[in-house]
Amino acid sequence: MASVVIYGRAGCHLCDVAKAAIVELQQSLPFELTYVDIASDPMLAADYGTLIPVIFVGNEEVARYRVDPVVLRDKILAQGASQTGSGS
Repeated sequence: MASVVIYGRAGCHLCDVAKAAIVELQQSLPFELTYVDIASDPMLAADYGTLIPVIFVGNEEVARYRVDPVVLRDKILAQGASQTGSGS
């Protein structure tokens, strides 16, 4: 199953909007979703700072600031297909 990770922070409006769009997509397309609050880790806070939200599908960064649901869906489908093809 594909995995999506959102790096964000509480109080971040763009993070809330991105998360809502991703949760909505999850209603029609199964994938694992993890939300990581960068404020809980000083290294993540230093790496991402104000670049949030940052969205990963698997190990690939696919978006910053705003999420394009069509692009995200394609990336999720591609990751799921590659995992199925590799025997995972």
